[in-house]
Amino acid sequence: MVTDTGGINDKSFNGSAWQGMQQASAAQPSVQVKYLQSTSQSDYVPNINTFLGEKCKIIVTVGFLMGPATESAAGAHPTQNFAIVDCSYASGCLTGKKHSNINQLVFNTVQDAFLGGYLAAGMTKTGKVATFGGQEFGTVTIYMDGYWDGVQYYNKQHHTNVQVLGWNEQSQNGSFTGDFINQTKGQTTTQTFISEGADVIFPVAGNVGLGAAKAVQTADSSGGHVGMLWVDVDGCISAAQYCKYFVSSVTKGIVPAVKTAVLSAASGSFKGGNFIGTLSNGSVGLSPFHDYASKVPASLQAELKTIQTDIENGTIKVATKSPVS
Repeated sequence: MVTDTGGINDKSFNGSAWQGMQQASAAQPSVQVKYLQSTSQSDYVPNINTFLGEKCKIIVTVGFLMGPATESAAGAHPTQNFAIVDCSYASGCLTGKKHSNINQLVFNTVQDAFLGGYLAAGMTKTGKVATFGGQEFGTVTIYMDGYWDGVQYYNKQHHTNVQVLGWNEQSQNGSFTGDFINQTKGQTTTQTFISEGADVIFPVAGNVGLGAAKAVQTADSSGGHVGMLWVDVDGCISAAQYCKYFVSSVTKGIVPAVKTAVLSAASGSFKGGNFIGTLSNGSVGLSPFHDYASKVPASLQAELKTIQTDIENGTIKVATKSPVS
């Protein structure tokens, strides 16, 4: 596996992908797994080349930024198996001829982000919630689209006017910190949103989100009653020190998707194409409420279950300008 610049301990998509690799090895001990860390984008190609030289059965790359390097290597080595997380031809991350040796592991997170937005709108006391991204990629803005849409749906159902700071699904304008690493930017961005009245924050920014959590912690300790949603994985597991501030997490099943891809390569059954995680197949969803279990009203929890069913059966059609398929 080749990490993106967020690193193996980003408590988000890199860490989840590596966990999937490790689970594949645990399930089939003959599978040996290793990773190379990318500290900058210039590391992508040499890291991939290192694993090509080692004749790895499958090379897993992580994140939107790694699309071009992965695509180039797949074209030059058509018998080499690749899987890439959060990147597909449909999302515009891969742009050239479709290579059958790339397994695209993508997740329709507009669905569970819609639930997250609805939840945030139902929990806010100030009538303002917020979101921001690390960089303006489709795999980031799809979450922000869903969050914005979920708030609008709550407003429609409850005749309220909850505002979303940091993103507008219709105009595609919003706030981005510029990377997935700088926690200080996440903290200052979140502090700004809190000062503007937002009390439920949704960072879609990997490691940067830890800075957001620090800002929420600071505000809450000062009597601000601010909460947040984590992204990609259950924050109460990956960033347990901040669990008390997480209303929920908007998650995607990177771990099982990577595990399955690795085991398919090991067994000789590897196939390229798209794996698309959805609410219906259990590969996206909201995490448990953990410390917020007694704070989220039963009526709101019931509404979320109904909305999930309606999304799954197509009654509610969630909008995004960053489709994965």
